[in-house]
Amino acid sequence: MYNGILGGLNQQQIKRNVFISYYHGDQVAVNEFVRVFARELNIFTPCMLAEGQRFSDDIINSANPQYVMQQIRNRYFGHSSVTIVLIGSCTHSRRYVDWEIKASLQRGGIGGQAPHGLLAINLCKLNSSKNLPPRFLENNSQAVESYAPFYRYPNSGQELKGWIEEAVRARTSRTGLITNQNTMMQNNRRCNVCGVTH
Repeated sequence: MYNGILGGLNQQQIKRNVFISYYHGDQVAVNEFVRVFARELNIFTPCMLAEGQRFSDDIINSANPQYVMQQIRNRYFGHSSVTIVLIGSCTHSRRYVDWEIKASLQRGGIGGQAPHGLLAINLCKLNSSKNLPPRFLENNSQAVESYAPFYRYPNSGQELKGWIEEAVRARTSRTGLITNQNTMMQNNRRCNVCGVTH
């Protein structure tokens, strides 16, 4: 009984390291999300590329996708175990977002790494899935259980914490649902919303 109480307390106090994937055009909204949920409410510890930071040239120029994915995980993901993709209107067209999702879903590699837990949150505070990145959409199904759920903007820190913990559980319970075979996007794509390539 005593151990069960301690186990429950430890579960509530866990603060996950979370990699934030996003399009830098949404930087203001991303900063607000991180300020509220990571800094003020202390729900997670953010790992993210700094504004304007890019992947190094040796990663971009490699023709070996497995090498690229492993290097992204080793160099940029830190000690995170979950990736949150923050969805703005143009996120779906960005190659770096595609790479980060692909790296998040990767299994194996050094030390037999598990995939990251993966979820997406709509920054627009509406629950529309029409502009999800293609690789994320392949791992998300509204009709059946999927590896990567898509959520509206969270109403509370506890709600977000629940979503993160569910993503952690998926790393062992739903890995058979992962689809990650498509080749990496080589360039940014034409945006479905703006009609241009950013």
